[in-house]
Amino acid sequence: MKKLITLFSLSVGLLHAAPNSDRYISLKQEMAQAIARGNHYLLEQQKEDGHWDDDGLPAFTALALNALARDPNHPAKDGLSEPVQKGYDWLLSQQKEDGGIYNRGLSVYNTATSLTALVAAENHDFNPAIIKARKHLIDNQWDKGEKGKTDDPNDGGIGYGSHNDHTDLSNTHFAIEALALSKKVIEDGEYGDQPDLDWQAAITFVSRCQNLTETNDQKWASDDPKNKGGFIYNSLESKAGEDELPDGGSAQRSYGSISYAGLLSLIYAKLSQNDPRVVAAKEWMGKNYTMTENPGMGEQGLYYYYQAMAKALTAANINTLPLENGSQADWRNDLGTKLLTLQKSDGSWANGNGRWMESNPVLVTAYAVISLEQLYASIPE
Repeated sequence: MKKLITLFSLSVGLLHAAPNSDRYISLKQEMAQAIARGNHYLLEQQKEDGHWDDDGLPAFTALALNALARDPNHPAKDGLSEPVQKGYDWLLSQQKEDGGIYNRGLSVYNTATSLTALVAAENHDFNPAIIKARKHLIDNQWDKGEKGKTDDPNDGGIGYGSHNDHTDLSNTHFAIEALALSKKVIEDGEYGDQPDLDWQAAITFVSRCQNLTETNDQKWASDDPKNKGGFIYNSLESKAGEDELPDGGSAQRSYGSISYAGLLSLIYAKLSQNDPRVVAAKEWMGKNYTMTENPGMGEQGLYYYYQAMAKALTAANINTLPLENGSQADWRNDLGTKLLTLQKSDGSWANGNGRWMESNPVLVTAYAVISLEQLYASIPE
């Protein structure tokens, strides 16, 4: 009997460890169709010269191209269609001498999203631009105090650009993602020795954005049960405000979208699953798991939240997320189903709350399509 119980326990563990592709067959088909409709909508919005929406912000074009290049119905490895190639031609033409891909400021955000899109194209001809864009992001990592020491709260992080007055986890995680995904371009040595991010400093900065006193040396960090393990916008403040504590003090409120951005950053920085920062982050997510809102922010940044969740849980190799009540959440099914129900008849998505530009259907449709593509690719054949 004891042996049978052990075998049963093992089989349950394996069920939680690896997704059963058979139960996702219908969902994958529906997601593929939704992706096709979403990308068709995006192609209809492309401007004559190849860009999307606002030519002052190449990130809009980059996000649309990322969605189009990762389409499982028309993968980039099969060759880029004429409109998509035209979009990439426009994006490449925006690259500056410093390697950044930007026009109206926000050089890091625009360059990071553009770099991720260039990598998604799987085109060797884009490699020189990728190399230059990588250097631009690396050059924007802060080291404002004593050289080589993270003695300033902003050190190790990356802000909107060199003239910004702070660093933040949003820009830092976009840069970390882009650098991690593009690393394969420089690994074979074809382009000689290349600079790299100070990853230890980056880890220190990301840790300083987490409510976890064990690894965060900032005085504001809190281990109160509501916020422990989650993340805030930067090493100084939360975009979600503060919570009052029973002892009369306060805690910077952890919130959903930036917490998944934090987890993604830790995983790309190669922290182990047993690292206390990773463990605490997953515990916070299990306590605050929902598809109806961006925890701590309501509808604000909802689609940013969805794409950050899809990327982070995939990168962390989490197939079912342990919840506070002891159950396991099939987050792929939950997120995929939610996005399918939110798609409009013309193939687009939009957030009724316009904060962080999420009333813009081009931006939000790109976020939604990228989320679905991430889900689709993460399900094994």
